[in-house]
Amino acid sequence: MMVDNIQHIAHEIEAAPLTNAAELEQFRIAYIGRKGRIANLFDNLKQVAPEQRREVGQQLNTLKNRAQERFDQAQEQLSSTADTAGDTGFDFTLPPIPNTLGTRHPLSLVRQEIVRIFERIGFNVAEGPEMEDDWHNFSALNFPENHPAREMQDTFFLSENKDKLLRTHTSTVQVRLMENNQPPLRSIMPGRVYRNEAISARAHMVFHQVEGLYVNKGVSFKDLKETLYYFAREMFGQDTQIRFRPSFFPFTEPSAEIDITCFICKGEGCNICKGTGWVEIGGSGMVDPAVLQSSGIDPEVYSGFAFGMGIERITMLKYQIKDLRLFTENDVRFLRQFEGVI
Repeated sequence: MMVDNIQHIAHEIEAAPLTNAAELEQFRIAYIGRKGRIANLFDNLKQVAPEQRREVGQQLNTLKNRAQERFDQAQEQLSSTADTAGDTGFDFTLPPIPNTLGTRHPLSLVRQEIVRIFERIGFNVAEGPEMEDDWHNFSALNFPENHPAREMQDTFFLSENKDKLLRTHTSTVQVRLMENNQPPLRSIMPGRVYRNEAISARAHMVFHQVEGLYVNKGVSFKDLKETLYYFAREMFGQDTQIRFRPSFFPFTEPSAEIDITCFICKGEGCNICKGTGWVEIGGSGMVDPAVLQSSGIDPEVYSGFAFGMGIERITMLKYQIKDLRLFTENDVRFLRQFEGVI
């Protein structure tokens, strides 16, 4: 029985096709590997009668050597064939494959443009941590204890005592800037913020803001208006008009919403501006004296203004994007539309 098995496997070894790497690997596993068929025959050698064991063992060694020899020859042949194909198989007349470069994200494009606009009038860029405490996110900004923004449905709290949270606005950087520096202060604060909101075409749990702060002696609402007039015209065009609507924010007084004339219909009314001729871009106001005082700045000597805008909002208006979710879905069909934008 053992001799018959040896002869049968020897025939299989000679007949095995070894024309590619996959067949070569199957051959190695079947006949040369530690768990292959030849190894099993060696394990069963002890079952052969003692007087025949020497002769059968020699036949097994011959079979093993032949399998290894066939494997080595086929491996060398395949390697030689691959080298030859590599030398002569490439068509040098084919056109070159162009380098494919990515493009900057539309939010990055708009953020950089906003930074450049404000840098031209003396604003620098300030940044702060995205994980904050209650003081910098709420208390120092004049939010009362029972303010709705402190509730779980609006804020991502990171601890049960609600003193660690993901910042809900970049106003936290304004507080840190005032705590660690004395006026004059003139900075913008772009960055990512978080709010516990349902994701839809007009809302997201993660988005980007840019806020601005100017604190000095004699700063007035007129300075705020002229700064935002300049920004709106640089960002949206020189014929852009701006208006301020009275509003309320805990950290500014007086406060105002910022609207600009719709740059699609030029104030005539369209679906973008809902027929009003105006679109809202953010909020603003004079820094509340209580906020200055809590940050260590004397409100009797200094005054200041602050403003804030959503970068997604500005980008959607500028490029007429109707779905906020496109910014985070990484759809290359959407992103490639901005390849020519500088």
